[in-house]
Amino acid sequence: MSEKTVLSMRNISKHFPGVLALDNVDFQLEVGEVHVLLGENGAGKSTLMKILSGAYSKDNGQIFLDGNEIDIRDPKHAIELGIGTIYQEFNLVPFFSAAENIFLGREFKTSAGTINWKKMYEEGKKAINLVGLNSSPRKRVRNMTVAEKQLIEIAKALSLNSRILIFDEPTATLSEKDVDHLFKLIRSLKAEGKSIVYISHRMEEIRSIGDRCTVLRDGKYIDTVRIKDTTRNDLIRMIAGRTVDLSKKCLVEPMEEVVLEVKGLEAPPKVKEVSFDLRKGEILGFAGLVGSGRTEVMKAIVGEIKKTRGTVVFENETINPRHPCEALRKGIVYLSEDRKDEGLVLKMNVRHNISLGNLKSICRRGFLSDKKDRKLARKYIQDLQIKCPGDRGRAENLSGGNQQKLVISRSLASNSKLFIFDEPTRGIDVGAKEEIYCILQRLAREGFGIIVISSELPELLRICNRIVVMREGKVTAILDNSDLSQDEVLNHAMGE
Repeated sequence: MSEKTVLSMRNISKHFPGVLALDNVDFQLEVGEVHVLLGENGAGKSTLMKILSGAYSKDNGQIFLDGNEIDIRDPKHAIELGIGTIYQEFNLVPFFSAAENIFLGREFKTSAGTINWKKMYEEGKKAINLVGLNSSPRKRVRNMTVAEKQLIEIAKALSLNSRILIFDEPTATLSEKDVDHLFKLIRSLKAEGKSIVYISHRMEEIRSIGDRCTVLRDGKYIDTVRIKDTTRNDLIRMIAGRTVDLSKKCLVEPMEEVVLEVKGLEAPPKVKEVSFDLRKGEILGFAGLVGSGRTEVMKAIVGEIKKTRGTVVFENETINPRHPCEALRKGIVYLSEDRKDEGLVLKMNVRHNISLGNLKSICRRGFLSDKKDRKLARKYIQDLQIKCPGDRGRAENLSGGNQQKLVISRSLASNSKLFIFDEPTRGIDVGAKEEIYCILQRLAREGFGIIVISSELPELLRICNRIVVMREGKVTAILDNSDLSQDEVLNHAMGE
């Protein structure tokens, strides 16, 4: 252990029922460095960091802080030791304000012992300004966007003045502007001598922010390398254990028949005169900065938000669904970007999450057929190669990529004809991304209509036939992807 080493984890192992999540893993963190932790979903990254943050206890191994062996009892003890964590899954109280969430359990008190609300909101404003969020500290979390919630999580961790900060997929929901601000913040923390553990699947940001990286695969330690001395392809090979090329375009030829036509759609304040069409077998991408109105367009189509003008024609029939369930009955399914809160029933098992998509097919005289239920689940587990201990395991215990496959499998079970995917690969690794792309392409080849909203331009350029670019609620361009660059898409997204 060098003098620069602030943290050392040695031979860390962790078992869950039927799973060896960590197998004698080593990890070292130096003072004032950004150390990236890489690996596919299920590789053990989050488990290792949950042990460091006190959320899990280790089965074997040792942890040293400043050369002294420690035993982290719980999250509160980790905070006392100077270890702060920004989790990928939000840990916020929806009915509390931003300030209340940031200082939860550490409220400012008056001399009389009551909460000092003036001080709370003053300090809350400073905390959210630090992460670049232009919002009121009094705003309730339930009224925030996914990106705003992520920034509140970051503000909460920074307010603890931790010397070790763990960022678990912090940019998955942030705009490019927010990401730039976050990176500036991380660099300033690094200059102050704080040590950062950074978990991410986005290769371009890893090279921008990281000093060293440690790769895990299937719960095992693979290697630790200096990022500047390693190529992108080398890192992907280490992560996946094979060569994966995500840069090459792979387009499926669509049919001529139009399956969806949207004309003059308006849903104030985010959607203004949006028009586009979608052909059978086409993968149509939607690009734009966060807040451009992409998601709101799709929610207006399926009836989750009310449209005030415009027509939606699906399979030559004008439709006006008042609720997503009504759109689903017509054959249109919207898969939310928030798969944990809006896509899955996490406490329910894998089998029932799949069969929720088509209960009619597995019920007889109002009773569930266990045989049909099991058969349906096993079909999609096999077809989509969902990695799970069995169909009785809870959805919450699956990796991010397998949770996304589970959402897709339920949609397929519903016998829909048009699929709207909102950030389908958010927070999943390069190998799982490739598998999701293959599923989308297979659906396109079978004649389904596919819409993909994504903040990752390389993703849209890889699989989409055309890309609809939005800015401030309006369509600024519909671009053919035969010979399209990221710069051209960005120019339209930014109004240049």
